[in-house]
Amino acid sequence: MLDPVAEAPNRPARAPARRHAAALLAALAVSCAPGAAGPALIRNDLDRSGTGFPIYRIPALAVSSAGTLIAAYDGRPAEGDLPADIALVVRRSTDGGRTWEPRRLVRHDPGPAGFGDPSLLVDRVTGRIFLFHAASVNQGFAGALAGNRDDDPDVLHADLSVSDDDGRTWRHRRLTAALKRPGWGGLFASSGQGIQLVRGPHAGRLVQQFVVRYQGGNWAASAVSDDHGDHWRMGELVGPGLDENKTVELADGTIMLNSRARPYRMVAYSKDGGMSYSAARPDSALADPGNNGSIIRAFPGSAADDPRSRWLLHSNADDERDRRNLTLRLSCDDGNTWPVRRTVDPGPAAYSTLAALPEGDYGLLYERGGYQAISFVRFDLRWLGSCPTAP
Repeated sequence: MLDPVAEAPNRPARAPARRHAAALLAALAVSCAPGAAGPALIRNDLDRSGTGFPIYRIPALAVSSAGTLIAAYDGRPAEGDLPADIALVVRRSTDGGRTWEPRRLVRHDPGPAGFGDPSLLVDRVTGRIFLFHAASVNQGFAGALAGNRDDDPDVLHADLSVSDDDGRTWRHRRLTAALKRPGWGGLFASSGQGIQLVRGPHAGRLVQQFVVRYQGGNWAASAVSDDHGDHWRMGELVGPGLDENKTVELADGTIMLNSRARPYRMVAYSKDGGMSYSAARPDSALADPGNNGSIIRAFPGSAADDPRSRWLLHSNADDERDRRNLTLRLSCDDGNTWPVRRTVDPGPAAYSTLAALPEGDYGLLYERGGYQAISFVRFDLRWLGSCPTAP
């Protein structure tokens, strides 16, 4: 049975490449160091549909280099996706999600232009925050035409907003021509959160997942940058049969891709920093109704020889048919098995995204109650459970 939930109140110089791994691990160790234990589980509705916008959808979540929690999501005129007059909004928290600053508009132009499906990515070397999103005029994902001209109104565009002041202000770029191959149809950044690699020859690389419509199917691919976001390029397609997907760096530097799929989530692996992946296969331990979920390292600052470097957290709607029963899982072996699990919300619940918080707890942002609210949950491993090898 679900425990009662406590409601909470409502560009710098670059480091040399050879120092990326050490600098990244040090930054993560500081930003995610355990602190005084707080409540085992708290929940806070950031926005409720009908207040400000008719409906809110598509949560993204990240922690800045300063320790600020950044939440982004869509403010929509109705439940439907792009094309529509959709706004991109953010809220900031400087106390680990206990309280939140007022909502800020990142992008909102008069219709028919719209901006949605956010994904956040933080460069731990420069402190820069990237907010990927889709931009439309005439077409959404399903109807978008082939071609990659940045000014084509019938192409669904890959846009990027960038902040150098901890998420207070943003400037915008278009990446369509750089990322989209002319023969592809719809393309959008998979909402939630991208990653930065910390191990091996690609340490420091920024990796953001995309969904691509090609030859009648949905495929996944990674967009990567090796120069702190100045330039981006797209890796090879993996699929079809994939959809919104996330990646996580494993203890040995391998990237695991984890994708929305029905009735089980699909996984694939990359040994070259996200440029190519193995064939995707279902993970029968992760039931899924075809819904966006999340996967992160539980201890992102841990060294490779620390057993906790193999601990992963996963969230999704644990049901083969319906978007309900939002569940957290913990793996102790880089996602080979998922022995620890607990339900966060047994009712209607859809997209979710995870982040490791500065005090050692974790944050989960999700769509609650049939898209009635964007809700933030803060939890710790006392509530979820831990691996048997815990020190």
